[in-house]
Amino acid sequence: MSTISRIEKTTLLNRNEFFRFGMALVFLIAIMLFTMARTDSDAHGMLLVVAAVIGAYMAMNIGANDVANNVGPAVGSQAITLGSAVAIAAAFEAGGALIAGGDVVGTIKNGIIDPALIGDNDTFIWLMIGALLAAALWLNVATALGAPVSTTHSIVGGVLGAGVAAGGWAIADWGQVGQIAASWIISPMLGGMIAAFFLYLIKRTITYQDDLMASAKRVVPLLVAAMAWAFGTYLMLKGVKPVVKVSFGFAATVGFAGAGVVYLVVRPQIHALSNRLANSKASVNELFTIPLVAAAALLSFAHGANDVANAVGPLAGINEAIVGGGVSAKAAIPVWVLLVGATGIALGLALYGPKLIRTVGSEITELDRMRAFCIAMAAALTVIIASQLGLPVSSTHIAVGGVFGVGFLREYLKVNYAVMVEEIRLHHRENDPDAIEAFLDRFEAANVAIKGEMLRELKDRSNGKLLKKSERKGLGRIHRVELVKRSSVLLIAAAWLVTVPVAGTLGAMFFFMIRGIMLP
Repeated sequence: MSTISRIEKTTLLNRNEFFRFGMALVFLIAIMLFTMARTDSDAHGMLLVVAAVIGAYMAMNIGANDVANNVGPAVGSQAITLGSAVAIAAAFEAGGALIAGGDVVGTIKNGIIDPALIGDNDTFIWLMIGALLAAALWLNVATALGAPVSTTHSIVGGVLGAGVAAGGWAIADWGQVGQIAASWIISPMLGGMIAAFFLYLIKRTITYQDDLMASAKRVVPLLVAAMAWAFGTYLMLKGVKPVVKVSFGFAATVGFAGAGVVYLVVRPQIHALSNRLANSKASVNELFTIPLVAAAALLSFAHGANDVANAVGPLAGINEAIVGGGVSAKAAIPVWVLLVGATGIALGLALYGPKLIRTVGSEITELDRMRAFCIAMAAALTVIIASQLGLPVSSTHIAVGGVFGVGFLREYLKVNYAVMVEEIRLHHRENDPDAIEAFLDRFEAANVAIKGEMLRELKDRSNGKLLKKSERKGLGRIHRVELVKRSSVLLIAAAWLVTVPVAGTLGAMFFFMIRGIMLP
């Protein structure tokens, strides 16, 4: 019977896999036929057809891999179901791409190579096709491995490799390459620190207090208003800026106005809901449900507006080179190109996104809604801070860094608490065991301020010191816990490090292959 069950499960899995593959293939064929119908049948026209199909493939891979960072924490915290998350993200990604994707896009991502050093139109077209295919293929491999990687870094690597193959080492802006390499460290560190800060703030001001719901009434409306400011500013900078140029001051003012309105609307609702909930951590988590859903939607909208360029930038450049007859660092985005990107991202998310959503949401560390809220805050605030400091950051690295940050903070706090309990036991080791347990019960139930007073009293009775620093470290090693899956950390870090080199190598290989095919 068990053998039959395994066969049925395997058959169902294969059937689902074939369905996803079939839907993706139908989409690519539809893009091919659509592009063939609107272009000439000469060599350049066929290159545009090929580029459109690869651009659609790239867009699907962006949807499958990158969008997980926007909705993964909300799904992992059970604020929304996987199906709802996919539907919300697909709608807002497509909306962001179509509404705020911009009329002009950079063909050379991040100015990584100098288009003036590209010999001719044909070389530029081959370069862009090779770069696009390299980035898409690497994203496909990373998704299969369950590793969320930066799509921006993928396309940068593809353009860099194909560009060097086409024009030599001098074509690349190596200073820009160095900044991108620095973002491998900057992005996750900033995201992790900001997420950890907000989680610690929530713990100190709400979950470590005696009356959790009374504290939540005061603090949660302020946190939601802060989120409204962050996302209002973030959307102005990343979602609206491609269409209308705005300064940081104007964006921050709009965000502040939105935060004020949100605070006035949310505060009475939080008070009313708090009065119906029990005084528990689970009840506090309930208060973050709607803000998390809103955050997932807004992140998806901004991502669609900003990252659609990764899919259609090279395609728009190829279209400009064929139609306009020249190499350009900027190109207009025809509506049909934008539709290819938007539809591909939404379809890729629906077909293959759930795997990475589960990875980000639950397979790295356990997330509740408070922790997921902190990750969403980190995603918005890090982009704002980095954009003002001129630091290159990756939205993928920020979000995953936020997941790492809340997980490692929880590890630290649990170990620190275990060491404190052990100190208390050691200090009372010659006393009545019942008295020790009674003290520990009072200690565990106390809020932060009372815990501090209890520890100070113990230290006073111990001449100001319970254990030496070396002894505390020893206890920390004994009580060490792992709340972040180390194998996931290593896999993701390795994927981040090899993204640009692997995409670059593939880009160079594809350029030489395409040039060899196209040259007489």
